[in-house]
Amino acid sequence: MGVPASGLDLPAKQVRLANGDAVEFDRLLIATGTRARPWLNDAEAALDGVFVLRTRDDAAGLQHRLAERPGRVLVIGAGFTGSEVASACRRLDLPVTVIERGPAPLVGALGGVIGAVAADLQRQHGVDLRCGVTVDTLEGDGAGRLRRAHLSDGTTIDTDVAVVALGAVRNTEWLRGSGLAAGAWGVGCDAGCRAFDVDGVTTDDVFVAGDIARFPHPLYDYQFLALEHWGNAVTQAEVAAHNMVNAPPDRWPHLATPVFWSSQFGVNLKSVGVPTFADEIVIAQGSVADRQFVAVYGYHGRITAAVGFDQGKWLEFYQGMIEAAAPFPPNYRAVDLPADRRPVSAQMPDRNIRDFEATVVVTGHDPSERRAELINHH
Repeated sequence: MGVPASGLDLPAKQVRLANGDAVEFDRLLIATGTRARPWLNDAEAALDGVFVLRTRDDAAGLQHRLAERPGRVLVIGAGFTGSEVASACRRLDLPVTVIERGPAPLVGALGGVIGAVAADLQRQHGVDLRCGVTVDTLEGDGAGRLRRAHLSDGTTIDTDVAVVALGAVRNTEWLRGSGLAAGAWGVGCDAGCRAFDVDGVTTDDVFVAGDIARFPHPLYDYQFLALEHWGNAVTQAEVAAHNMVNAPPDRWPHLATPVFWSSQFGVNLKSVGVPTFADEIVIAQGSVADRQFVAVYGYHGRITAAVGFDQGKWLEFYQGMIEAAAPFPPNYRAVDLPADRRPVSAQMPDRNIRDFEATVVVTGHDPSERRAELINHH
C-alpha cells in the first residue's frame, strides 16, 4: 500500500514500482482507474476553498466546508458529479451557482433533450445555472483563500467554495513506453478484457477492467467504449477474473449492457444502454412536466438506450429491448403518435476530437515489417 506502479516491462513480465522494486507476474490485471481532473491553473487550484470530488478524503473535506455555511458555492461543470453537488447544496439550503460550457446540464451524457429537462429541474430548485460560459480565473485573497471567480462573459461571482467537476483523467501515465495501447483514452482491450499492444494485437497475460478499460461492445457496432460507472467496473472485473484463470476456450466476453443511476433534486435518474450512441429520442411513457417519464433512444431504427426519471422499475424491460435489437420507436409507428410522443433529434454534442494527446505512426512497408509507434505529446 502507498507504493505506486511506475512502469511495465512486458518482455520480463514485471511491474516496476516507484521505490525501485519490481513485481513479477504470470497474469496482470490493470485496474488503475481514474482521478479527478484538476483545475487547469495549479496556483488557483491550490487556493483554500477549491475542491475536486473523487476520493473519500475529497468528500470529507467538502462536507466539512459545506457545514460551515459558505455564502455561495460555485460548481464548475454540470455533469453528474457537478449536478449532484449542486443538489446537495440546495438540500442544505446553500446558495449555489453552476457554470456549464455546454447548452445544458448532462448534455454530454444524455443529449440536449434531456439536458433541457435537467436545466429546468435545477432552476426550479433555486440553482443559479449559467450555461454557455466558462470560468476564466479563480481569484484568491492575500491569505490564499478563494474569494472570486471571473467568467468568460465578463461577469464575476463572489464565492469562498468552488467544486471543480470537469470529469476524470485515466491513470495511464505509468504505462508510457510499455508497449501497450495506452493513452488518454484508457487501455485498449478486447471483449474478453485482454489488453492490446501498441500494434493492436491482443496480449495473452495482461487484462484490463474498470474505468481505465476501453473495449468494443457488439451492441454498439463494436465501437470502443470507456465507461466510468460503478456497475461496469463490477461486471467487467468478474469477466476479467474468470478469464485470467481459465483457458481460452472457456473464457467469457464482457457483454453487459451499461447501467447507471443518479439521485439529484429529489429525482432518481436511471439509464440503461449508451445514450450517446443515438440519433433520435422519444418520450415513451409518463410525463415530462411531472418529472416522471421514460425517454427511449434510437439509432438507425433500433433501440440503443433508455433513461427514466423516477421510473427505474421500467429499465429492466427496456434493457431487454436493447439486447434484442428491438425497433425504434418502440412498439408503434411514429405517424400514429401525438406530437409530443414522436421521435425528435437526441441533440447529441459534436464528438470531434479537439485535443490530441497521443498519435500513432506506422512504419515499414512489407507486412512483416509494419509496426505502430505511439508518440505522446505534452
